[in-house]
Amino acid sequence: MTVKSARILWIVAVVALGLTTAMNLFGGIGTVCAAFLTENFPPMLVLLDHQWLYQRMMLITIGIGIAGASATFALFRGGSNAYRNALLVLIAGVVMGELHTRASLELRGKMVPANVKFYLNLFTLILFLILGLPSLRNRVSFASPRGRIEATAAGGLAALIVGATMLTIPLWVGDTHTYEGTDWTNVLQPGLSIVALAFMAGGLGVFVKAVLEVVRRPDLSSAHQPVVSS
Repeated sequence: MTVKSARILWIVAVVALGLTTAMNLFGGIGTVCAAFLTENFPPMLVLLDHQWLYQRMMLITIGIGIAGASATFALFRGGSNAYRNALLVLIAGVVMGELHTRASLELRGKMVPANVKFYLNLFTLILFLILGLPSLRNRVSFASPRGRIEATAAGGLAALIVGATMLTIPLWVGDTHTYEGTDWTNVLQPGLSIVALAFMAGGLGVFVKAVLEVVRRPDLSSAHQPVVSS
């Protein structure tokens, strides 16, 4: 594996953890309608006797999101425990995501968006486990601090994906947030779409610029290879 490939894999891993953290935070906060405001939302009345469960899931999920934010920043700083802490957060996210998904399916008959949160936690956990294999861990080092370019690329890619997620919200949560013909996700339109497109355009520009700078750098792993003469 080249130095450039290792940098790109590190960026992908950090972005995935950052997005998973955002999904956990937003997912936890978004559960407030089922946890504390149940009587104000008719579709949530089936959960009235299970408020205690959703209240606990909400608080724990927000806690996992806060821990995920700390773990994400730790990857930028580096450290011997950075990788381990990220794994612990992701394992907790997968467990809580599975519990939330099962509860929603059994009590409401619908999994979205709880299952999206679960799948994202699971994907990121698998990615980090792969990067933790002996053949990759020393190359994609999470113990060493990273520089400006990697941080810029990670931020740009995160903004791009967050924008795409915001733009497609009606597609993947609309069915479960429609009541008497009104799609609750349309309440924030067109402002939501404008902000989403701004995130996507800005993020794409920042990411492409940073990646091009990484690609143009000399690969130190091959710079000192001896030349074999014929």
